[in-house]
Amino acid sequence: MELQFNQEELEFQKEVKEFLDVNLPQHLIEQAKRTTAVFPDKEVALEWQSILAKKGWLVPSWPEEYGGTNWNPAQKYIFSLECANAGAPSLIPMGLNMLGPVLIGYGTQEQKDFYLPRIISGEDYWCQGYSEPGSGSDLASLKCKAEIKDDKYIINGTKIWTTHAHFANKIFCLVRTDNSTKPQQGITFLLIDMEQDGVNVEPIIMLSGDHDVNQVVFNDAEASIDQRIGNEGEGWTVAKYLLEFERGGSSASARSFKAINLAKSLAEEIIDDDEPLLANPAYIKRISELELRAQSLQYTELRTLSSMKKGGSPGPESSMSKNLATDLQQEITEITLDIIGYFGIPKHDNTLGNNEAPVGSEKFITQAGRYQNSRAASIYGGSREIQKNIIAKAVLGL
Repeated sequence: MELQFNQEELEFQKEVKEFLDVNLPQHLIEQAKRTTAVFPDKEVALEWQSILAKKGWLVPSWPEEYGGTNWNPAQKYIFSLECANAGAPSLIPMGLNMLGPVLIGYGTQEQKDFYLPRIISGEDYWCQGYSEPGSGSDLASLKCKAEIKDDKYIINGTKIWTTHAHFANKIFCLVRTDNSTKPQQGITFLLIDMEQDGVNVEPIIMLSGDHDVNQVVFNDAEASIDQRIGNEGEGWTVAKYLLEFERGGSSASARSFKAINLAKSLAEEIIDDDEPLLANPAYIKRISELELRAQSLQYTELRTLSSMKKGGSPGPESSMSKNLATDLQQEITEITLDIIGYFGIPKHDNTLGNNEAPVGSEKFITQAGRYQNSRAASIYGGSREIQKNIIAKAVLGL
């Protein structure tokens, strides 16, 4: 197992750092710091996306013919790691990391030629229509229905927790096209235009005050047959393929270390009984434990990377990494909120968006929102229980 980068990889790491030093604008770093939601606002993400697209580094996992980089797994990991270390805003994954690979794997040549360039340019901004009010972790029970009439699918039903649907002009959806067979075999994968009559987006405001997710209601919305990915009834297979790209995250350990370092800096700032909180043995113990767990996550990522470099696949370790990263993220936000105490009471003024900072120390103001939003990490991208089931079957043979 290789846990060290070789000389070629170290030279690539230097190249990435130099690129970020020159091309990552300070205002995007500052806006990323103010973001309490899972993803930054659309304009922030698209500005960074445009910079990476110009360099040719936007979609490293895609084939070169569609804009990919031909990087090996170590280079992809290094790029993700250095972007996290530099404080770059997250990219919005729905088009780049989820639908893009699905189109490449299952789309027709016409679909690839049309949609992939529009994903890279940001002309099409996608959201994901999987979960429904009664179908979340049990996705096969979904009921949103699509019927063919006059060579078009007519869609009726509801999707929920739809991230950035209020920004998106397109949505990829799982829909029910057959009720006569087992649930997984009656599902179809459709691409639907959001900018049409019959699609209504209803906001869901999070406890933090962020507007990140929505309910989407279809009332006789339409999609042409050539907007179907794969054959009718094969949507479950396409969906499972997509979820391989949604779960986990190679920069999770780097972002965890960054968040821990912020907690430590806050504990140095805040004085209790004439001493900084960081001198308190209880905080020293908790922070040290988090640092050890972040190192464990990092080694898990490196083990996966070593396997992939030899032609293997992430396998169930992607589920393990997802759970490790989620638990760590949540506990880091908990100790950070413990550290700042009543300084965490002020809330981010979401009417300002990310373009204007609220009054006060941003390091304090964003922490309550991050704590609140991180609770959802136990569910999105596959719930903690679902990941444990995958590990139980694939590793323990249960």
